[in-house]
Amino acid sequence: MLTKNRIIQIKSLSSKKGRLELGEFVAEGQKMLEEMINSNLEIVEVYYLSQVQDFVDLHCKGINIIKITANEMSRISQLKTPNSILVVVRLPKSDDVFECSDELVLALDSIQDPGNMGTIIRIADWYGIKKIYCTTNTVDLYSPKVVQASMGAINRVKVYYVDLAEFLSNTKMPVYGTFLEGENIYAKNLIHNGIIVMGNEGNGISKVIERYVNHKIFIPPYPSNIQSSESLNVAVATAICVSEFRRSEQYTK
Repeated sequence: MLTKNRIIQIKSLSSKKGRLELGEFVAEGQKMLEEMINSNLEIVEVYYLSQVQDFVDLHCKGINIIKITANEMSRISQLKTPNSILVVVRLPKSDDVFECSDELVLALDSIQDPGNMGTIIRIADWYGIKKIYCTTNTVDLYSPKVVQASMGAINRVKVYYVDLAEFLSNTKMPVYGTFLEGENIYAKNLIHNGIIVMGNEGNGISKVIERYVNHKIFIPPYPSNIQSSESLNVAVATAICVSEFRRSEQYTK
């Protein structure tokens, strides 16, 4: 049974404060339910509509499942268009932050848009990047929109919130960052164990973080002699950068 008090609690999970107080977050949809079942995370409960009864019965052995009405689902859903399944998941304990070495990782400087954040995590997962280091003011990993946009990749990519300037000041790895005055990424010899810094949607990489970037790169428009958009979306730019690093790695093997 979905009580009024539980409705209030689930709705509070839309905020970081609410998630921290209850120690829970929300994921929605059949795909996300499958992802959570196949992860190491603890599923608290699954709310579902009658039309997905067979799917839930098949996948949710030993899980607390609760059938609700469409009206109830609209009251607890974090989406504009509610899905047929909503999963409440226990927040995992924070992992210790370990120095990275001999691998390609991402660093995010003040990413604010949840959709961008989730997409970047999904991109990292696709290209085999296992760690992302973020400034503490980067959007929360367990924001509903981040969770949905990641399409389950949050279960495979470790995201750490750190003092990024301090972290970069202590690393021995090469640090790359995208700048308009940077070197053409397609002409640069890319090292395969490095940190790629991606900046804020409006302001790019901050001056505080810029001082630790020792390889400035640039994604050129095509053709280069005509006026193009002022900048690329940060998630799109991330995909291009990571793809080029991986392509270069494969080419030199």
